Amino acid sequence: MAKYFDVHPDNPQRRTISSVADSIRSGALVAYPTDSCYALGCQLGSRDGISRIRSIRNLDDRHHFTLVCQNFAQLGQFVHIDNDVFRAIKAATPGSYTFILPATKEVPRQLLHPKKKTVGVRIPDHAVAQALLAELGEPLLSSTLLLPDEDEPMTQGWEIKERLDHVVDAVVDSGDCGTEPTTVIDFSGGELEIVRRGAGDTARFE
Repeated sequence: MAKYFDVHPDNPQRRTISSVADSIRSGALVAYPTDSCYALGCQLGSRDGISRIRSIRNLDDRHHFTLVCQNFAQLGQFVHIDNDVFRAIKAATPGSYTFILPATKEVPRQLLHPKKKTVGVRIPDHAVAQALLAELGEPLLSSTLLLPDEDEPMTQGWEIKERLDHVVDAVVDSGDCGTEPTTVIDFSGGELEIVRRGAGDTARFE
């Protein structure tokens, strides 16, 4: 049975966030809120967490996992980024965007796209996600909480607890989240490619 954490969306309780972070450090797979929709998250490099996310979402090896980062200093440890791309991403973050970039050696091999050696990164504009990242001191390995054969993510923490009680270890509920996943922008091929149109406005990239 999953632990249930009720967190204020704007002023997350420090003690509760600390408990969630401790669970993640102990290997827990959590459902948590972001500025786009709820996501599944686990500790960076957790083979069990990766396997469970793949199973819950029915993902293949070509799926781009996302490293959800607190800030640019953290993001820069895990992806190669040139000055032009840096400026483009800087102007759009924090926000509801995921950027696909060439990975550094700091990224566990099992997270990489098997052919491209790329990974997704993002910096969320959400108080709870930011508080959790600050407490952890490292990125969260994440994937949108979108179940197979469903068109939209679940928007309520209590619903996630009810439906995924036996497949996740914890649910962080901060109220209603959106239904759109992040907009995905691929910078890895030399030219910008909009892979998915989502919660982030694509106008700045067109």
